Amino acid sequence: MRRACLTQGVKQKVDLGIWSWLAQAVVALVAIAALLLIAMAYLPEIQKNERMRREIDRLTTEVDQQKAVSEQLQMELNALRNDPKTVERLAREKLGYARADETVIRFETNAAAR
Repeated sequence: MRRACLTQGVKQKVDLGIWSWLAQAVVALVAIAALLLIAMAYLPEIQKNERMRREIDRLTTEVDQQKAVSEQLQMELNALRNDPKTVERLAREKLGYARADETVIRFETNAAAR
């Protein structure tokens, strides 16, 4: 038969004085150092991620601008294909064309006056 120890199951707190406080301080400092090392290891990745997000925002804005330009050009193209008045206006403005019964008068400007 085994003898039961009187202190079995009883937890005793032993006061080690300054040593227990120092041990707790060392554990806390080690934990803080570990957290700092982790933060320093991930800081470049966090900065890279932020740069990439700014680049995505910039490119998204550029894509939106290019879509607006594309829509404007598509509307101009449709007008040229389907509206004879637009074609006539551009022929008059850009090419200097006129109808048979019209007289075209051109005014030239002095290049130095500009």
